[in-house]
Amino acid sequence: MSSPDFEAIKHLNPYNVEYWEARELQPLLGYKSWREFEGAIERAKTSCEATGNIVDDHFVSGYKLIEAGKGAKRPITDYTLSRLACYLIAMNGNPRLPQIAEAQQYFAVSTRKNEMHELRQAHQERIQIRLEVAEGNKQLSEAAAEAGVRSQMFGVFHDADYLGQYALDSENIRIYKGIPEGGEILDYMGREELASNLFRITQTEGRLRREQIVGEDAAIQAHFAVGREVRETLKRLGATMPEDLPTADSIRVELERQRRTRQKLQRKKEQQEGQEPLL
Repeated sequence: MSSPDFEAIKHLNPYNVEYWEARELQPLLGYKSWREFEGAIERAKTSCEATGNIVDDHFVSGYKLIEAGKGAKRPITDYTLSRLACYLIAMNGNPRLPQIAEAQQYFAVSTRKNEMHELRQAHQERIQIRLEVAEGNKQLSEAAAEAGVRSQMFGVFHDADYLGQYALDSENIRIYKGIPEGGEILDYMGREELASNLFRITQTEGRLRREQIVGEDAAIQAHFAVGREVRETLKRLGATMPEDLPTADSIRVELERQRRTRQKLQRKKEQQEGQEPLL
């Protein structure tokens, strides 16, 4: 008997997210009875909840239409399943079925590979947002200087956003989050926290320029107000407040490594351009 091809029945939704349909998965796992297979699904859902995952994110119940004779159609129960859901079904399946052992091996390996891929992707997204935050702060500082903020007051200006968005200044954020002394707060932010800070930075810069705010105090107050509005928006959305988001590992080493790589490539490009023959 040939091994079941689980990839052949994989689907992609309009957002390019993979999923499987339970009715298509059933025969590949060796189940002849839907009732028995649905029992494995229910056990898998229990395991999903026990491991801290949201069941509805991985097991979406629904219906599909099948031919009922004479051109009629009738609805039958079906599930849209994530890769994790398929893995949990295999782990909770009938061990006497040879296909279950094959499914356990396939989904265990592929689920781990998928998790590692998502972690790498999330890490790269975090680095990209961190770079955008750095550039955004540069643009914001220029807008603040144009508004009249003196260089010696930049610390106060940038602390105003934290007071608005976190209800804490930068030093107390560092202490509250357990960031080492001297560590850059932004380097310890996860993707979600960085994104909210990037939004606040771009909106403050936009307000300073759009409203042509003039005066040091007015610019500082505008920065605080935007930060406070971001905080209130997060509250309305039911989101975790930024100071309570988990602290991530610092990405400073990775940022420095990428900076050196860019510099190396730039020097190489300049050398190549300098060696081009004159026409």
